[in-house]
Amino acid sequence: MKISYTLNGQKVTDEVNPAQPLTEYLRSRGCYSVKRGCETANCGLCTVLVDGRPVLSCSTLTARIDGKVVETMEGLQSEAAEIGTYLADEGAEQCGFCSPGLIMNIIGMTRELKNPTEDDIRNYLAGNLCRCTGYVSQLRAIRKYLAEKEEA
Repeated sequence: MKISYTLNGQKVTDEVNPAQPLTEYLRSRGCYSVKRGCETANCGLCTVLVDGRPVLSCSTLTARIDGKVVETMEGLQSEAAEIGTYLADEGAEQCGFCSPGLIMNIIGMTRELKNPTEDDIRNYLAGNLCRCTGYVSQLRAIRKYLAEKEEA
């Protein structure tokens, strides 16, 4: 099947297996920030933005991105690095395995929600599993990041 879409700002036309999970396809295109975790849409590691909204790429078929805009951390490096600094400063980035999916969800949240409450943040990021941090430091980092963004 032939699809056309935009990946990290670049127009792409490609012949794809429509049944291939988006995770596999994006990794084959060099988007290694898109990680495999549970492969059951439960951990958030594979999160990418499709038309600006977070999507679990392990449970999305490649055919579904036809005509869409897809963003991965490779295309959002400066924004991702800024968020990553807040996470690191708060001790929220220990092993780092969950960080790409978490950062992609934070970016999606900041684009969608204006002045999110603590409950909004928790609800938006509920699908991101982390075995290292216990989430307290992640929430603290996110609140500080959002506060800085508000001041700017």
